[in-house]
Amino acid sequence: MAKLFVVGDATVDQMYFVDALPEPGGEVTALRALMEPGGAGGTMATALARLGHDVRIATRVGTGPFSELALRNVRDAGVDTSLIQTDDTYQTSSVTILITPDTQRTMISAAGASRYLDSAKLDIGHVRERDALVMSAYSLVGGPQREYAVQALAFAAEVGATTFVDMGSGAVNALQGRLLPLLRGVDYVLMNEKELFTLTGETSISDAVSGLRAQGIDQVVVKVGEMGSIVVTPNLTELVDAMEIDGVVDSTGAGDYYTAAFAHAVLDGYDLLEAAWRGNVAGALNTTRVGAQRVAIDVATLERHAGGIDVGAA
Repeated sequence: MAKLFVVGDATVDQMYFVDALPEPGGEVTALRALMEPGGAGGTMATALARLGHDVRIATRVGTGPFSELALRNVRDAGVDTSLIQTDDTYQTSSVTILITPDTQRTMISAAGASRYLDSAKLDIGHVRERDALVMSAYSLVGGPQREYAVQALAFAAEVGATTFVDMGSGAVNALQGRLLPLLRGVDYVLMNEKELFTLTGETSISDAVSGLRAQGIDQVVVKVGEMGSIVVTPNLTELVDAMEIDGVVDSTGAGDYYTAAFAHAVLDGYDLLEAAWRGNVAGALNTTRVGAQRVAIDVATLERHAGGIDVGAA
């Protein structure tokens, strides 16, 4: 069991399943609507705790029922909530998600209380006693939360904690090249293909990865959807094939489950290809139910489905 410090949003996902997106000024009727706990920070913390780790999360929520919903699974999973801050002014962060029958998601994010995470309440001791820092790049976008996240990365480097930073399309679009200096020295940077191209301005994976290496970012994991994921280090570039799964229902949270399982496997001593395979497995299993955190994956479940590894040339 590892001790992890997670920095990232805990949100309420307002999910609407629709036949098609409305035209500008138009209206559609949802086939189904529900609210679920979400957010990259909350989802990664929940997934890591369910995998048996000692997890502490740093986030900020508002008051009232939204905060209770956003933190429901975090608390149920046994995550240490002692560093969660409460905001009396701003509401708990939320995401409105429109999901079409092909499982494509259109999202509207309201940052809310998360952006006001107070860095004055962060102490190096919060990081020193942890084996790893797992961070959502959304924490680096702006506001006091950015100061908190930057300081947490600095503390992690100072105490020698392993660092994982997971990108997100909103974070990459907001910061683009300004993200790169913040990622230097991070042990593992994880992103999808679109985020990679946006971050680097390149149009091929090989050129994009070369650009990251030139910036001092040496270990990168690129999630490539149905193809699986690509592990890139100074010594290898390997595609780890996806786990085939029938009945994809909702991909919300799949990338966060990937990152959690990857970090879990790295800290548990697996090599990077085996870790990427476990990330693929967790991400695939996550898509079988609606909601970012609905699928509960413990170590036994992950290992039962992981079984073997399929690696090919990227």
